[in-house]
Amino acid sequence: MKIGAFLNLKRMLTPSRPQNTDNEIQDQPQFEVKASRRLAEWLKAQKVSLAFTVPPLKLFLIGVKEDGGLSIAERTFNRCLGIAATENSLYLSTRYEVWKLENVLPEGRILEGGYDRQYVPRIVYRTGFLGIHDVAVDRQGKVIFVNTRFGCLATLSERYSFVPLWSPPFLSGIRPGDRCHLNGLAMKEGVPAYVTSVSQTDEFDSWRRHRDKGGCIVDIKSNEIVATGFSMPHSPRWYQDRLWLTNSGTGELGYVDLANGQFTSVVFAPGFLRGLCFVGDYAIVGSSKPRHGDIYSGLGLDDILSKHGEDPRLGLFIVNLRSGEIEHWFLLEGSLRELYDVVALPSIRQPMALGLISEEIQHQIWFNPLP
Repeated sequence: MKIGAFLNLKRMLTPSRPQNTDNEIQDQPQFEVKASRRLAEWLKAQKVSLAFTVPPLKLFLIGVKEDGGLSIAERTFNRCLGIAATENSLYLSTRYEVWKLENVLPEGRILEGGYDRQYVPRIVYRTGFLGIHDVAVDRQGKVIFVNTRFGCLATLSERYSFVPLWSPPFLSGIRPGDRCHLNGLAMKEGVPAYVTSVSQTDEFDSWRRHRDKGGCIVDIKSNEIVATGFSMPHSPRWYQDRLWLTNSGTGELGYVDLANGQFTSVVFAPGFLRGLCFVGDYAIVGSSKPRHGDIYSGLGLDDILSKHGEDPRLGLFIVNLRSGEIEHWFLLEGSLRELYDVVALPSIRQPMALGLISEEIQHQIWFNPLP
């Protein structure tokens, strides 16, 4: 799979010291954006925009400007990973917090610059370091997340760091240690349905020895393992009556036949695939760059990239599910290396957000006037 023509959209960030030292955010990275020529046209045709996380620091929102060009907004959050979206809110997991960002624009209101959504950090739950990965919102509006450090699904609490909801059958209780690297959550009809795990081990940090073929999928309701043999699986999603996921260690996006546990690969993309959402007949999948000597290297992906003559890429690939072809992409080049999660924002043309570093959040005041 060769990356073809692209638009080169340079966005260089000047390193600066943050004013908010409580978030322990370091100097800002520099990066350059490249996008396929018709990405903005695709977003406009699908009537959708995208939000995705690039740890350790960045939340990106991409949409379409009023003149038809690609809109790129980014904000800084410390170790942002999982992201979930509802009609007017974004939920974002960070190093030791879960943030709720709320859209403050009334319906039909457009800000200067053409933005039709402005997400503002409104509520924060300080959980302590739980290694929170996937985040979701159930049909009752309750936030559910993968507590990777304690190996369980959990929800938020005003009193406690978390409230455990479920733990896989191969773990002996809920305790710290990241024993199996539970990471991904698939919701089905508004309730938690499946999770992915890198291993089925129960010893502290033991999942690292099973990265190649130790990954599994667990059915939450039945408490049964429904598929095994994956290489660092991530991002399970239920879509069009299929359970999709990324077999990250081989760079594949595909789906699982729950009757026999067989994985069908739909597409290979050049990178450690992680982060997945769907729009119509398309999948949007995230891709990270493995780093030499880290947990993402030394996997089958290394040999596959060499065979295809490809370098790993950081960004998003948009896959036509009918043809299995990558039709559009959004790539980041520079010091950034990883992408964790991506969500679709339907019926939103050009979103943006306020962050915690600049003074914008101090001076933008929104309120509901008296009648």
